[in-house]
Amino acid sequence: MWANAIMLLVLALCVVTDVRSRKIYNNVIAPALVLAVVYHAATDGWSGLLHMLIGLGAGFAILLIPYLLGGMGAGDVKLLALVGALKGAGFVMAASVYMALFGAVMALAIVLFKNGFRARIRYMQYVLVCIRYRLKLPLQGHFVSGTYPYGVAIAAGCVLGFMMEGWGAG
Repeated sequence: MWANAIMLLVLALCVVTDVRSRKIYNNVIAPALVLAVVYHAATDGWSGLLHMLIGLGAGFAILLIPYLLGGMGAGDVKLLALVGALKGAGFVMAASVYMALFGAVMALAIVLFKNGFRARIRYMQYVLVCIRYRLKLPLQGHFVSGTYPYGVAIAAGCVLGFMMEGWGAG
């Protein structure tokens, strides 16, 4: 129960800072990680610490490759690792599926509804015509690149994970 409260508080803080400044701060993640260590050590001893370390590693591993490829910030990786440390590997794996789905919807919405929506729709029609008639596709500069606050997707995935497991599960 305490792990859920800590995680919801950290997620709320990280969503706010990620939306405002595209940053997830270490001074939010680090104290929560210390609390996770203390909580698991106090409640389950060595097995609790092992459970926490496995969850931390799973959360870290899920976003490590996207981070190394430049598509993810380090704060996002640390936030998901913290979720694993607090809730365990099973929860972070399930939440990461919801996170990925929500992140994909966010990315699609940003691509479609950012500046130049009409031009993008016309370009997509052009692409479909080119595919239909087997014409060569020039694919330069028609899609939006940049960052978006992936901490929102992580938080949404965790909330959906809570909903699927039941809010009171420890």
